[in-house]
Amino acid sequence: MSSSVKPYPDTQIYIDGAWRAGAKTIAVIDPATEAEIGRLSLASEQDLSDAATAAERAFREWRKVSPLERSKLMRRAAQLLRDRADDIAAIMTREQGKPFGEAKLETLAGGDTIDWFAEEGRRTYGRVIPSRSDAVRQIVTREPVGPVAAFTPWNFPLNQAVRKVSAALASGCTVVLKGPEETPASCAELVKVFADAGLPAGVLNLVFGVPSEVSSYLIAHPAIRKISFTGSTPVGKLLASKAGEYMKRATM
Repeated sequence: MSSSVKPYPDTQIYIDGAWRAGAKTIAVIDPATEAEIGRLSLASEQDLSDAATAAERAFREWRKVSPLERSKLMRRAAQLLRDRADDIAAIMTREQGKPFGEAKLETLAGGDTIDWFAEEGRRTYGRVIPSRSDAVRQIVTREPVGPVAAFTPWNFPLNQAVRKVSAALASGCTVVLKGPEETPASCAELVKVFADAGLPAGVLNLVFGVPSEVSSYLIAHPAIRKISFTGSTPVGKLLASKAGEYMKRATM
């Protein structure tokens, strides 16, 4: 571990390229000591609306960025994540409780995940379909689906978030990431590396809050086009049913 461990940070929400305080805060607890180690800002309904609106607006431009340019930006983010691995691992250990070595491996693996999706994004190939007529050419192209609401769990706070975010960004989608309230700072550090790599405002947003309230609001919001969830089976069934109610794609 680094000889100079930084204090555990308070965590705010990130909307449209700026960090902001939420409507209220709750305590973040060290699972080893059960002591409060920081405060977490929770998003209000207005904050959630702002995040979805920002993702919708940013999507109009982000979808036009070439896969090559998206890949370059993501690779910068991957290297920043590796460069900050010691500090991020120390944060993860404080809030989640896993050993520092495991936390660092999770962080470094996150860099590899970003690189993998950065490269796969350059291979979003279409198809040419044989036609019944010489006068017709049938071509299939792939298009980003739109703003994604991603819900991630506490036990692998960086690993799960980075998979969802990287896949969405590489394909030209924007994201509203709902991070875990138990382990929020790890998600915030992931967002920071993308922001510091040059990701445009609104492309990636981070919110926290009462899970049922956040999911109900975001899934119903007209800007959100896809849902991605990792968590328990009962909650996954509930969110999938909500997504089905609004005819939105869902990956559980």
